[in-house]
Amino acid sequence: MLGTGNALVTECYNTCFVLESEEGCLMVDGGGGSTILRQLKHAGYDWMDMSHIFVTHKHVDHLLGIVWMVRMICQFMEHGEYQGEAWIYSHAEVLGLLRDIADKLLRPQETHHIGHRLHMVEVADGDERDIIGHPTTFFDIGSTKATQFGFAMNVGEGRRLVCCGDEPLSDAGRPYAQGAKWMLHEAFCLHSQADMFDPYEKHHSTVKDACELAEELGVRNLLLYHTEDHNLARRKELYTNEGQPYFSGRLWIPEDLETIEL
Repeated sequence: MLGTGNALVTECYNTCFVLESEEGCLMVDGGGGSTILRQLKHAGYDWMDMSHIFVTHKHVDHLLGIVWMVRMICQFMEHGEYQGEAWIYSHAEVLGLLRDIADKLLRPQETHHIGHRLHMVEVADGDERDIIGHPTTFFDIGSTKATQFGFAMNVGEGRRLVCCGDEPLSDAGRPYAQGAKWMLHEAFCLHSQADMFDPYEKHHSTVKDACELAEELGVRNLLLYHTEDHNLARRKELYTNEGQPYFSGRLWIPEDLETIEL
């Protein structure tokens, strides 16, 4: 977990993470800026290892770190210091924004690598691709704020990991999450503090909401992220205590830079 916080956190980084297999790394979102490079370093990664990147949607707390990754990849390719190729997966709007930003802010000799060695790969609802050795299906989460995609990855022996994006799982995503081994879901705040944080006005869930949903779907491991940071020092304890009565599986409340073996 490179970051676990929502858009406005200052005590932790915005939600983004790396999935690592024997065949490479997939970075999911980039947080809100160049801190992505520090988070990768402190997680023990070389940023160049992030040859596969997926961007869920265009909000600044997910997209701007990717702008830095594009800059680094293109710049080091131009200098002959980046080996191989890289792939960024997302829907058309996000890829268009990234290309436009790159054209406006980077030098032509750097952006020349986009489409040649840095591949912008458009995904549509239901598209399937093999990424870091695992069959992965992308799906439109049906957001009313901005087009946003999640994905379901087969992590072996029929087990699925489902990333729901940063909004409550919609009806469109339920078939992917039903019976999943892992579900990664946002939880903006404690249900007991909903009056303080107004999660529903922001199209978000509480811990209780996410746990009830996971229980209904028969999920075995529920990982909650994209949270507020006012309770950060006791977040793991408080969120676990509120969620466990509503979810019979294993509940995970990770900290920034925490590693979880799937």
